[in-house]
Amino acid sequence: MTERDAVGSDDAPEIVYAERDGLRIRALDWGGTGEPLLLLHPNGFGAGVFEPLALAVRDRFRPIAVDLRGHGGSGAPATSDGFAYAALAGDVVAILDALAVTEAVACGQSLGGGVTVLVDRARPGMLRRVLLCEAIAFPYDPDRERSPLAANARKRRAVFADRDTIVAAYARRMPLAAMAPEALAAYVRWGTVEQGDGTVRLACDPEHEATIFEFSAGRAGAPDAWEHLPALAGRAVVAAGTTTDLDGDLFQFQALRAGAAYVEVEGGHFFLQEDTGRAAGFLRSHLGG
Repeated sequence: MTERDAVGSDDAPEIVYAERDGLRIRALDWGGTGEPLLLLHPNGFGAGVFEPLALAVRDRFRPIAVDLRGHGGSGAPATSDGFAYAALAGDVVAILDALAVTEAVACGQSLGGGVTVLVDRARPGMLRRVLLCEAIAFPYDPDRERSPLAANARKRRAVFADRDTIVAAYARRMPLAAMAPEALAAYVRWGTVEQGDGTVRLACDPEHEATIFEFSAGRAGAPDAWEHLPALAGRAVVAAGTTTDLDGDLFQFQALRAGAAYVEVEGGHFFLQEDTGRAAGFLRSHLGG
């Protein structure tokens, strides 16, 4: 099922929905005649954060970004088990099936990177090339400490007076302050929902974001993606930011485990949103062949 975005401009994506596990999953399809490019976002964000990048590469690809369950316009599961990475990957496959996409290249960022790995497992050969940008895929460790990211997410303000207020607040707060203005604006536009009283609310509830951070350490989270890395059917490249606040060694280990090339890109964990032109060139270089 599809519907055209209400903005109505030539740059507006087609909004696509698929039903799975009783949830309505939303995706944004910017069109184009090139090879389908699957874009999967970090935890707490949404498909719309890729809009500037999608428009910059639309002459070469057909960008399709999916709101992972609990984000953007997609429904959220009733229990934490519903956030298993394999379940998120199944939603992505459902969207691609709805669009009759049988082969694509993919760029998965952070949480989206871990999910990309399991899309490959669900449909071997569908993803011809995969670019894993600081993907959340790591081995299981029963002693892994509870993520401070979960506690921070639960403290996140969810309701704002308007979107301009959110942009102004986030533009002063790292790491979002490092994002290019157009990327931050796209995140806020697509990642918020207007309320009846005129206020806006984050589309990804802070509790859902926190739950995913916690769930990622369990066997059905990042470790599930880690286990599949050696069996990736698509040709892979693992990328990390030069100033990332995560453990850079982890991404080198991912590359070794996957038999993939390892590259470093100027910027932090959200390097794809820091410089749209640079990110577009990066995607063309590694996914355009």
